Amino acid sequence: MTSVQTTTAIATEDPPVDRDGMVDRRKTAPVAGAVLVLLALAPFVLDPNQLNTLGRILYYGLLAAALDLLVGVVGLPSLAAAAYFAIGAYTAGLLARDVTTFAPALLLAAGAAGGIGALASGWVAVRSRGIFFLMLTLAIGEIVFQLTQSAEGLTGGSNGLYGIPAQELGSVTLGGAASKYWWVLTGAAIGFGLVWAVARSSFGLTLRGIRDNEERMRAIGYPTLRCTYAAYVISGAVAGMAGSLLAAQQQIVTPADAGFGTAVLALVAVIIGGAGTLWGPVLGAAVVILARDEIGQSLDGHGPLLLGAVFIVSVYLLPQGIAGALLGRRHRPGAAR
Repeated sequence: MTSVQTTTAIATEDPPVDRDGMVDRRKTAPVAGAVLVLLALAPFVLDPNQLNTLGRILYYGLLAAALDLLVGVVGLPSLAAAAYFAIGAYTAGLLARDVTTFAPALLLAAGAAGGIGALASGWVAVRSRGIFFLMLTLAIGEIVFQLTQSAEGLTGGSNGLYGIPAQELGSVTLGGAASKYWWVLTGAAIGFGLVWAVARSSFGLTLRGIRDNEERMRAIGYPTLRCTYAAYVISGAVAGMAGSLLAAQQQIVTPADAGFGTAVLALVAVIIGGAGTLWGPVLGAAVVILARDEIGQSLDGHGPLLLGAVFIVSVYLLPQGIAGALLGRRHRPGAAR
């Protein structure tokens, strides 16, 4: 058996739905197209507040998908996603304020900043596994959080980076709720497409092989450390892109966006939605935002309590997440790891 065949055998089971819930492209393309059309039509039926909520779901969903590249595809639960998310957001905000408001340039710059941040901090983290990896990524997140508070001249400190101008797309100013939303939808689709392409490539098969049996992959000649490191950098870059979308919609970035709470919410979204599916964490992000910020407001601010209850119920009743329940996936220990 060749190494490619070995990797494929490790990474896939039960076709046409593999162990990560990635179904045949011919079946998913029409569904994805229909979802994009419905999302694009949302400004015609939703009010500005509802559009803002849907926009938050989209960029937090992109953050969760970026994290799922590590959690579900590589098998490395990380608490550093919020750090690269904030790096991207602050980069986009500072550039919009001082250099350019051209939205695509800010999206690329934020992605590059998130990737560079992951490149600089991930080399040590990916050498560890399990609880050690989790704690190292927690430390990375806390360092970035402290920097956002202490570098007041650059980030605005605890007051946040405010006064970010509206981004522009050619001659169009993305100042209204609808125009902001359409740009957030476009950026989220680009970022998600990047994550999806990586996960469905031969490199993605290698990553899932590393997740399931790293020693075997190393024995047949794969540079597992470099592959894991590359996935970590890609995840950081996509998280940075999500941060750019936050800056575009909110026009303010605060240290809370880099905090432990944001990192945990992204991880909770992955678990609720279904690790390894990429699109499941987007559904998980919708549950997190709606439970904490929308429904919670009608419960005298007890959104976190409601979210905690939803999380406990989903862990017990939906061990493979929402996506796993929709796909009828059986419990697989490899995916749980």
